This record gives sequence, structure tokens and C-alpha cells, in this order.
Amino acid sequence: MNKLHALAFIGGFLMLAASSCAPVYRCGDRIPDKLPNGKRLKAVVIERDELCANLAVSESENANLTGMLNESTQQNQALLQEFNDLRGLYDDLRNENVSQAQQFNTALQQKSQELTDKERILAERENALREMQQIISRQDSITRNLNDIVRNALLGFNSDELTVEVRNGKVYVSMSDKLLFRSGSADVEQKGREAIKVLADVLNKNEEIDVLVEGHTDNIPIRTSRFRDNWDLSVVRATSIVRLLTDQHQIPSTRVTASGKGEFLPRASNDTADGRALNRRTEIILSPKLDELMKILNPS
Repeated sequence: MNKLHALAFIGGFLMLAASSCAPVYRCGDRIPDKLPNGKRLKAVVIERDELCANLAVSESENANLTGMLNESTQQNQALLQEFNDLRGLYDDLRNENVSQAQQFNTALQQKSQELTDKERILAERENALREMQQIISRQDSITRNLNDIVRNALLGFNSDELTVEVRNGKVYVSMSDKLLFRSGSADVEQKGREAIKVLADVLNKNEEIDVLVEGHTDNIPIRTSRFRDNWDLSVVRATSIVRLLTDQHQIPSTRVTASGKGEFLPRASNDTADGRALNRRTEIILSPKLDELMKILNPS
């Protein structure tokens, strides 16, 4: 017999007893030694007491289980709150990571574009550098050939009258005062005119050559009615050579420049007569045109 059946039985029994005016005993009541209905009632009461005891134990267990259930519910609520907090933190971190990833991708694209631009600029500069090297190499070749041509053309003049050499990618034809001018004069002597004519013939055959004429003096002061000082003298002498080239030998004026340096760029010491003689000179500087190179350096 299970507990429900027993309780039902007891309930029915008690109703029967009450209807027959028999005394009613509850859990915990003392049962008298003599019962109106004999031993059968006593046995039922004993069974009732056992059931009551079992019911009390069940109620105690139920109370304990209810307390455990409440405690478990509180723990579950705490865990749920912690879960929600962690979920919020996770969402925040995920959103932050997404934002950082977007920023990183944007920065990466910018850097990639910058790298592409720099590579393009580098390639352009490398191409320009190759072109410049080719032009310089070609000009060096022109300068060497021009040096040979001028040197061969002026072989009839002595080394103390003129020299030909290459410096800084240019051909320097240095003519002494002994060849060109009398002391204190800016008028070109006949032999000097012959040297200028030979040089002009070379220049007319090589039109891509620019000409710079520089007059130089020693440091002995000069002051005449025509020349205020050595600087003045050097400028007029350079101009005299330029006029011969342009007026008599048809060298275009756009190719020729006159410059006077006076005593300020000596080749030797002015303390000796030989040194001063070297310093009294006119340098005719021949250089290939730099138009192609300048176009590369200044493309606009």
C-alpha cells in the first residue's frame, strides 16, 4: 500500500469511526490500551502514526528541497546576470574589434596607395636618371671628340701661347696675353686673330656648343683713361674676343657669353713673373648644350 492509498484508507476509516461515534486520533495523540473496536483499530492507528512520521520526514525533506531550490534559483539568477554582463562585454569587444579592423583596413589601403605612388615616383625618377646618364654620357663623348678636334686644329700654336684641356665636362682653350694682347691693351693681335679664326671654324661646324669667354689678369694694378682697373680690362678683353666670333665669324650671339674675372681667379701665384704670365690669359670655355638635360630636370 502506497502513501496515498494509506491516507485514503485512514481518511475513510476515520469518517466511519466518526459516523459510529468512535473517538478520533490524530498524529501524535496517545492511543488508550483498550479500544472500542478491538485490535484492528489499534493496528490501523499504529500504521497511521508511521505514515504521519513518514509525512513529517517528507515535509522536512520537501522544505529542504524548497530551500535548495530557492538557493539554486538565486545562483541561477546570479549566473544569468554574470552571463549577461559577459555577453555585453563580448559585444563591446566585438564591436571595438570590428571598428579597429575597419580603421586598420582603411589605414592599410592608404599605406598601400602611398606605396604605389612612391613606387611610381621612384620608377619615374629612375627613368629620368637613366635618361640623364645617357645624356651626360653622350655629352662626355661629344666633349672628348670636341677636345680632340680643337687640339688638332690648334696644333700650329705653341704651348706657351695656348693650351687645350678638358675640365668638368667642358673644353678649356686658354690663350695667353702673349698670343692675344699687348700689355694694357684690349685689341686682339694678328696671331691671336688667326687662333680665333681656327676656333671659330670648329664652332661653326659644331653648332650644339655654347661658348663662354672669360678674361683674366694678374694682380698688378692698372689705371688708364680707358680702364679703371684690372676687372674692367678683363671684361673689355673678353668682349673683344666675343665681337670677333660674332661679327667676323658669324657665331650666333645666343651661343656666346663674355665674362671678366679680373685678378680673382689666378692659375698660379702672382709672386713671380712666370706666375703672373700664366694668370694673364683669356679662357674660351666650350660646353655641349644642356637643353635635353634641363628638360628632364624641369619638365614643366
